[in-house]
Amino acid sequence: MNAGCIIIGLGMLALRAFYFKRRYSTDNQDIEAFLKKHGPLPTKRYTYRSLKKITNSFEDKLGEGGYGTVYKGKLPNAQLVAVKLLKESKGNAEEFINEVTSIARTNHVNVVTLLGFCFEGQRRALLYDFMPNGSLEKFIYAKNSHQLLDLDELFKIAVGIARGLEYLHQGCNTRLVHFDIKPHNILLDENFCPKISDFGLAKSFLKNDSIIAMSGARGTVGFIAPELYLNGFGGVSHKSDVYSYGMLVLDMVGFRKALNDQVEYSSEKNFPQWIYKQLEKTEEMGDQDLLIEKEKETLRKMVFVSLWCIQTYPSRRPAMSRVVEMLEGAVEAMQIPDTPSLFTPPISQPVSSSNATISV
Repeated sequence: MNAGCIIIGLGMLALRAFYFKRRYSTDNQDIEAFLKKHGPLPTKRYTYRSLKKITNSFEDKLGEGGYGTVYKGKLPNAQLVAVKLLKESKGNAEEFINEVTSIARTNHVNVVTLLGFCFEGQRRALLYDFMPNGSLEKFIYAKNSHQLLDLDELFKIAVGIARGLEYLHQGCNTRLVHFDIKPHNILLDENFCPKISDFGLAKSFLKNDSIIAMSGARGTVGFIAPELYLNGFGGVSHKSDVYSYGMLVLDMVGFRKALNDQVEYSSEKNFPQWIYKQLEKTEEMGDQDLLIEKEKETLRKMVFVSLWCIQTYPSRRPAMSRVVEMLEGAVEAMQIPDTPSLFTPPISQPVSSSNATISV
């Protein structure tokens, strides 16, 4: 290689370094201006150096997903925290600040509490309350039976998630659509109280019936509402979360696992229709059913509510406030809805957030 080529190569490297430095500098200035404009957030800002101290140099890894890695940490007051360190290559600064501003002002027992954040160039992190039982995912997809929760515990978790979504849709000052409700994003505290987490895809809206402008689909395969990826089924709104909630509860009661165990993959397989057939079989069994009466009532209530939630057209789905009412009411008063007309995209295995999230 001659001297001219070397000089040109070095010049290109310098130009590229200058470009990235200017881009990151502009990006940081925009975010700093955004934070200044919106005033002080009700949460603490940490330096990256302090995060290293809190996590003992990121020693204890709790888990890893598509947006980053979560580490266990301890604050100076001995409070345990979970530190979510975002990957530099995933997402942009606006998405990060969106998550901070979305949850910093929320206050509900079923929504995760944001304790702080770090923003230093491409180093970004979120600090949450530590959830000793991790995510719901490991309890409903567990291979070991001792990790599974009983139906009564699952029902309480389902009610808690519904109340959390009701708060996000109607109760908080900045109403939010989460857009990624799935087992991985439901955390459980020491008492198995559910906490909705991961607001990276969330969007705010003004009122309950407002349609949200979207430039592309966002959500997770197997839980995403049809209006988010197909035209002609209605506008995108808080009802998109209702659909995801319905699919989540069906996973909780094991219907999707049962389907995967019993039926080989087919392009003609329709998940909701299969559920209706199982309900018909249960009715035919009558007293021969092995479930005791209370468990049967709880199971039917969860399934009936889910079937209302996964209706193809958003207008036919109940609001989360109505979902809470149905869960807390008597199953005898509930009517089973018509079978949804759209084939629900099936999944053969639980999908991870690292490869299943579709976002703009």
